[in-house]
Amino acid sequence: MIQESLASLFERDLTKLATEINAYSNEKIIWQIQDGILNSGGNLSLHLIGNLKHFIGKTLGKIDFEREREKEFTNTNIPVPVLIAEINMTKEIVVATLQKLTDQTLETIYPINVFNVELTTTQFLIHLYGHLNYHLGQINYHRRMLDV
Repeated sequence: MIQESLASLFERDLTKLATEINAYSNEKIIWQIQDGILNSGGNLSLHLIGNLKHFIGKTLGKIDFEREREKEFTNTNIPVPVLIAEINMTKEIVVATLQKLTDQTLETIYPINVFNVELTTTQFLIHLYGHLNYHLGQINYHRRMLDV
């Protein structure tokens, strides 16, 4: 079942996200930006947390969550243990939600039309997985460029 595959992939890569954040040698660098770098590793992490809690946790899992997207890019200096706890909570929510989805739900049109084109829930979940990895790569690059 694709639910199990997606749950496993999201779990693996949200664990990688926590590993990336823990790999910074200096907590202040997580929030640093400089020329040519528009978003910090910390803000990209907050963005992924908000994105996944909203589109998977709230929309599909019916958790109580109100996304504040602007704060994902403006909040700074959140202690690493708090950020890691949020990543881990997001991982639990995402995995639990995906494991509960039925084949019928996956075949239906995703409840929110994000791109002005209807996508099945499966198609949108694959998009979200790609989005996670796009930003995970940016965070890895951010860490390697600034944490010298």
